[in-house]
This record gives sequence, C-alpha cells and structure tokens, in this order.
Amino acid sequence: MDGSGIVVKRIFDLLVALGSMLVLAPLFLLVVLAVRLTSFGPVLFRTSRVGKNNKLFTMYKFRTMRMDTPQVATHLLKKPDQFLTPVGGLLRHTSLDELPQLVNVLRGDMSMVWPRPALFNQDDLITLRTAEGVHEMTPGITGWAQVNGRDELPIPEKVKLDEWYLKNRSFWLDLKILGMTVFKVIRKEGVVH
Repeated sequence: MDGSGIVVKRIFDLLVALGSMLVLAPLFLLVVLAVRLTSFGPVLFRTSRVGKNNKLFTMYKFRTMRMDTPQVATHLLKKPDQFLTPVGGLLRHTSLDELPQLVNVLRGDMSMVWPRPALFNQDDLITLRTAEGVHEMTPGITGWAQVNGRDELPIPEKVKLDEWYLKNRSFWLDLKILGMTVFKVIRKEGVVH
C-alpha cells in the first residue's frame, strides 16, 4: 500500500469510527449501565496488546470478566466461564465488549480492518507474524482471519490468513471484511470464549 493508500485508509478509519460511535451511542450507554450495575470494578478493561512493529499499546474493551481473573488469554483459563461477570457472556457472544476499540481507532493505535492485535504474552503468534512481516501493520478491530474462523482457528492458520491479507489488501477488500464482520457478529459465528 503506497502513501496515498495509507492516507485514504486512515481517513476511512476515522469516518467509520466516528460514525459508528455516533450511531451506537445509545448502545454504548446501555452497556456502560449494564456493566456498572452488575459487577464491581471499572467499566472499561485496559489490556496491553501488540501493535504496529510489535510496540505495545493499551487496548480498550468493556469489562466482561471479574477483577480477580488471571491476565492470560481466555483460552488459557481452565474454566473461563467462572470468571465472567453477569453480563460478560452476553457482551462477548455479541461482540459488544469490542466497541470501545473505536476509541483506539480514533487514537491511531488500531485500524478498522487489519489483523487483530496479539496479547503481549502470545509469543507464538507474535513470532510467526514477525517472520511473515505482518507485525508491520497496524492491528484492526476485525480482519481476514476474524471473518474466516475467529477463535476457532489455530495460530498458524491465523497467521497464514493475516499474511494473505497483507499481500492482497485493498479498500474493496476492507469493505468486504467489514460487511462479513457485521454478518458474522449478528450470527455469532466463530466465538468460542
């Protein structure tokens, strides 16, 4: 992607993020109230994620887990459901917990479409992405791997899909991925945790 493509992508990200936040403002408010009224702790969960060029940034989510949950990827917990807040499962299965990442897009930490950011301790994913040059991209709210399996994919397969996106990315592919994401979120496809 050349310099003008990067500028167009950034403008697109800003417009989509701002528009989404305006349209979804009532939903944001409902989720804030639901989290606040059903569990102890902050509404937002801040997590260290691996961004562009493997630099850490703070990613925002609505909190779905109790405050005493270990800081590891959900799939590494023995019984992740025992740590969910009363509304945590619903927020995760509907992907509403991801909405605060629109703020990350506005800040430039994330894009609307690129590969999802790794957790700081997902060394296997970080190593494979770095070997394929995927680490040079700004992570996204959704991506090609997200719409082709999401949590159900093994890490090597995710990286292959990330690499494919890196080599084939375009404005039209981003629109396709966003459309597929909306469809898959509505149908709750690919959500394991």
